Amino acid sequence: MPENKHHAQRHVQAIKNHALTLVLLLIANTIGLFATAALAQTKDIVMVPMRDGVNLATNIYLPEGDGPWPVVLTRTPYDKDGADRSAATYNQRGYALVSQDVRGRYDSEGENRPFETDIQDGYDTVEWIADQSFSNGKIGIFGTSAPGITSNLAAAAAPPSLTAAYVTVAPDSLFYRSRFVGGVFKESHSGGWLRGQGVSEEVINAYRARAVLDDQWRATDFLFHRENVRIPIYNVGGWHDIYAEGSLHNFVYLQNEGHPEARGKQKLFMGAFGHGALQGDLEYPGGGLINGDMEQQLRWWDYWLKDIDNGIMDEPPVSYYMMASARKGAVSDKNRVVHAESWPPQHELTRFYLQPDMSLSTEMPDASNASKTYQFDPANPVPTVGGQNLGQDVGPRDQREIGERQDYLRFETEVLEEDVVVAGHIDMELYVATDALDTDFVVKLVDIYPDGYEALILDYPLRTRFRDGQNPEDVKMMTPGEVEKLTINMWSTAQTFEKGHRIGVHVTSSNYPRFAVNPNNGAALDDMAAPAKTAENTIYFDSQRPSAIVLPVVTESLD
Repeated sequence: MPENKHHAQRHVQAIKNHALTLVLLLIANTIGLFATAALAQTKDIVMVPMRDGVNLATNIYLPEGDGPWPVVLTRTPYDKDGADRSAATYNQRGYALVSQDVRGRYDSEGENRPFETDIQDGYDTVEWIADQSFSNGKIGIFGTSAPGITSNLAAAAAPPSLTAAYVTVAPDSLFYRSRFVGGVFKESHSGGWLRGQGVSEEVINAYRARAVLDDQWRATDFLFHRENVRIPIYNVGGWHDIYAEGSLHNFVYLQNEGHPEARGKQKLFMGAFGHGALQGDLEYPGGGLINGDMEQQLRWWDYWLKDIDNGIMDEPPVSYYMMASARKGAVSDKNRVVHAESWPPQHELTRFYLQPDMSLSTEMPDASNASKTYQFDPANPVPTVGGQNLGQDVGPRDQREIGERQDYLRFETEVLEEDVVVAGHIDMELYVATDALDTDFVVKLVDIYPDGYEALILDYPLRTRFRDGQNPEDVKMMTPGEVEKLTINMWSTAQTFEKGHRIGVHVTSSNYPRFAVNPNNGAALDDMAAPAKTAENTIYFDSQRPSAIVLPVVTESLD
């Protein structure tokens, strides 16, 4: 696959070259965060000791006058000096700002093992700050993307002095469920980001082979420690972001099932943005943050760190952007922010069935035997065209760019006679067979415009050996020729498929370089030498094997 490989290499190199600026571009260009031209005030640079003797380089920016002050902390792999740009904003509002290089990055000591020690390091840093004379003992932690991940991990350590957090675009499970989606390694995102952090190919290959849940993932992943979070967290996510589902899951869990001290104190905003500027011919006015992110963040700090009753906790805990028809220059007014008491809204799970004539309908197929077989050649994967990607090729691009391929099946409804409003979690129930021991299936949800534009909404895979889960005891190979029902986790969205549009479902077996290509050989994940093979994959859509996408169709008024 020389052409696809060249595309992937260029994609990865771009991430590597711009790792430091990625979050700043995300903030400035995509989410619409508040920016200040003011330069940082005087800062102190200190080395903060961790429990194992490693010292982490830390900037301290203090307001003018005499303290102590409430403190906001950010821990980053992208250079602590990036905080120079925003320190004056925090200081002028009466907050000390602390910015720290995580272990093994920039001026900090220690080995660079991304996010594997941030539970302990976050705890130690927060409690060190609490002991300093400039701190009044109330500490908040914040960050976007990687600094958001370190914020969650610090909160999971439950340091006594941590009061609140503001987390933008971070997963609920970085290692177990984000690097591997449906057991498939996110090649351009995870592989590319790790390279940008200076991680060796040997270590990346080791990561790629760890799709099965292990003790180290349990020890270091937020998913297995979030029950310890005792603080209010404002979660911010984007529907086209790489961590969209994590932002939702973190809020829903902490708000409803979390530690009693955290329950009922959480906030969520889901915007219509991605992890980088959206590509394609769609735009979402007002899809950034309410009132600008910096102002909303400062309101959060004022309430929790200064005890100022500014009304933020009287507002609905959930705000989300309902996406709709959004061609540039012709954006529907049904694109809007919805405020709610909980997520998701009331809905009815509605199955849209794949039909033998390649249509999509809420009616069960009546054919007694209907299927479609294609050849999945790992040397010629379906190319990535948009989606929830990192930094480049982000968002609702037109899937017509993929063209006609024998291994790319398109199903679509009739032209909609009324709006179909979808909000919540989506699954794909797919009946399949293969002649391989292991292969992949990939499903896309598409909004088809009247002129044929195929706007990508969601796209997710499942590696068949992980069809029952990623615990060691769950893994099993396929039986060649045997029909099985797969349930593919399609994550969540809020999308109005408008009257005059069509709902589309695309089925294939690859999406590269967004997802690693399955060699179809059933070999161990760390066996790079076993030769790849072409798989013959079959999709079924008949009365006995009714493949369907399960959409949460909203049943309440959102106005």
